[in-house]
Amino acid sequence: MFVLEKHGVDPSVVQYEPPRDPLSRIKRALRRESLRRSLKSYSRTAPAGMSFFTDDRTVYGADPWKHLPESDVLQLHWISLFVDYESFFGSVPAGKPLVWTMHGMEAITGGCHYAYGCEKFMRECGACPQLGSRSSKDLTARVWRRKRDSYQKLWPGQLHIVCPSRWLQGEVKRSSLLSHAECTHIPYGLDTEVFAPRDRRYARESLGIPYDSRVVLFVADGVEDPRKGLHLLGEAISGLGSSFFLLSVGSGSPRELAGGPHLHIPQVQHDGILSCIYSAADVFVVPSLQDNLPNTILESLACGVPVAGFEVGGVPDAVRPGVTGLLAKAGDVSGLRNIILELLQSEEKRAEMSANCRKVALQEYSLEAQARRYANLYRELICKSPSGRAMQRQ
Repeated sequence: MFVLEKHGVDPSVVQYEPPRDPLSRIKRALRRESLRRSLKSYSRTAPAGMSFFTDDRTVYGADPWKHLPESDVLQLHWISLFVDYESFFGSVPAGKPLVWTMHGMEAITGGCHYAYGCEKFMRECGACPQLGSRSSKDLTARVWRRKRDSYQKLWPGQLHIVCPSRWLQGEVKRSSLLSHAECTHIPYGLDTEVFAPRDRRYARESLGIPYDSRVVLFVADGVEDPRKGLHLLGEAISGLGSSFFLLSVGSGSPRELAGGPHLHIPQVQHDGILSCIYSAADVFVVPSLQDNLPNTILESLACGVPVAGFEVGGVPDAVRPGVTGLLAKAGDVSGLRNIILELLQSEEKRAEMSANCRKVALQEYSLEAQARRYANLYRELICKSPSGRAMQRQ
């Protein structure tokens, strides 16, 4: 999906539908098989539980870019599995501002979406630990070089990167591929009227949770994703007995967790229901091993629920110790247990943090704040573009 903004017109979302003619379908099938084979050779060496990995090539090739309408600004978001780097970056008209909001590290690596401490993206990828490869000429080296060559096809200064977290902004600046690009920090926004504190008694009664329970909440798109750290939360609460109630939300089946009562809810698509689930909790825990700026944290803040988590990635942007929650060192399970207990044991402190959470969400993470920041950036880039300067001279 790509978003285009026409000067003076509300932004519109354009979804690409692949052509249905037989020749195009055959080409896509051949590309799909080629991509599958590229990764299959690493199926036996890649360690379990590593980052999501994607190629710079896609089954669509150059087809989508034949349908791009006229625009003043081209805005990219998550483009993996859709955008073919070589064909796309080679077809963007010279001078047209290109804004790319990054939601992970894949644009600056040889394919991994999170580097897990590997710093090869600062030089050149190859011998990738996430593929279990020892070859300096492996798939990541080839992907890295194709990305480098693709970016070089852009007009100087044409690409402007947006990072939702200060951590990701720093990683982009450390990278060998895109350190030269202008980079702006614009956090995510959310609907603070939908995500808002709800009546706790009603929320708990609706979920069948005893009102006097101390509720710990975990939310992730996929609860089985090792990067999201549910297994670490399980270790942290192990042995605490029935002194708390664990509530988890997300697709997949969480393994049995030792400790007190546990209610798991499959993935929730309705934001109003999700805000009620947040409101049922005393503490929201985000034990991610690496993350950008998790939307779940912002949702929790907007619902007035303090957060406990690891000091990784963009988590510290929103989880401010003593203000909106508490942080433990990355991977420190005993530290995570301690801060969860600290938050649960002080009702007065939680109430103070709850008010802070809501205040921070309204001031910094509203949709209005996000839209205003993007609008200002678009106007600035349009004025600097050749067409914008031409309009100013008229």
